[in-house]
Amino acid sequence: MNHLLSLKELDKAALYSIIQKGIEIKQSPHDFYQACERKGLLMLFQKTSTRTNLSFQSGINQLGGYAVTMDWETSNFSISPIQYEARYASRNCDVIMARLKKHSDLLQLAQYSQVPVINGCCDKYHPCQALADLMTIYEVKGTFSGVTLTYVGIHNNVVNSLVAGCVTLGIKLLLVTPIINEASWDEDLMQEAYSSGCIENAASLSEAVARTDFIYTDTWVDMEFYHDAHYENEKNRRLETMLPFQVNRRNLQGYSPYIMHDMPVHPGFEIEEDLIESDKSIIYQQAENRMHVQKSLLLHLLGQEVGVSA
Repeated sequence: MNHLLSLKELDKAALYSIIQKGIEIKQSPHDFYQACERKGLLMLFQKTSTRTNLSFQSGINQLGGYAVTMDWETSNFSISPIQYEARYASRNCDVIMARLKKHSDLLQLAQYSQVPVINGCCDKYHPCQALADLMTIYEVKGTFSGVTLTYVGIHNNVVNSLVAGCVTLGIKLLLVTPIINEASWDEDLMQEAYSSGCIENAASLSEAVARTDFIYTDTWVDMEFYHDAHYENEKNRRLETMLPFQVNRRNLQGYSPYIMHDMPVHPGFEIEEDLIESDKSIIYQQAENRMHVQKSLLLHLLGQEVGVSA
């Protein structure tokens, strides 16, 4: 059973092929209108969502399939062991996309599912976001060779999947991450990443900016805690620590890399508002590509021919 839970599952040829097919689908969407005819996608949500929800629903429908959206808390997944609900739910669909809080729950879901499971975001990985990020970089540069990407922000689930993808494709990734989400840290992944030579740490954005083609940032506060009064002290600590690392014109020091953000955006915190709509911003292109590359991923997991080699 093929699942996509972290991005580590894909070798270079498969990852490159999914990205290339995503670009092809984006350019000629009508050619794929029946590619997943009558295929059902169960979308299981334990966390709020805009891009994951909309892009997967739109994507499977545009491929000729259909989506069923299920809220974890109002389903029996919230009151019964995952293994039993997974055995039943997977008999009613062809693919499951799950956006869960804990990676351990996602692993259990995949273990007992009879159909492919896609990680739509958990505390440890966000592979669908990384796929869209990599597709966007390829669209802009036309290659992965010689590309340098800088991520500045909290070391989180997005970073882990970016790390996995960059190591696989040979992209140089500079990490400016003064705070680490403990729940996100993957020691084995990072040891392998550092030994690959593709991943480096930088102490400041100014140290990295002269070397980079793309600057990528993300929220400093996880979405489930953003309005949580009990998280206020940690939120304030993060803001105080991270404000010197804001992506702004001063920290870019006259350089003009492409600007990336996985959204939702919090202007005035991780990024200066003017840069969101600047000429070098590819944030909306990056967000749009979620749908296109996820269509390609669905074809891949459903056994359709991707047809491009690295």
